[in-house]
Amino acid sequence: MESRVECEREEDGRWLAEIPELPGVLAYGSSRDEAMARARVLALQVLAERVDLTEAPPRG
Repeated sequence: MESRVECEREEDGRWLAEIPELPGVLAYGSSRDEAMARARVLALQVLAERVDLTEAPPRG
């Protein structure tokens, strides 16, 4: 899944990265790259949890 990562610098100098397609997936970092990497890691965790909570299809 390829998602768009939006990134902006806060007034205090920190960077905030967000993946709009996944509500609640936002992460701060001391650099743009760090914030984006943290947001991508969080997105993978959210997607893995969604898969984990989905019932397995019936066999047979």
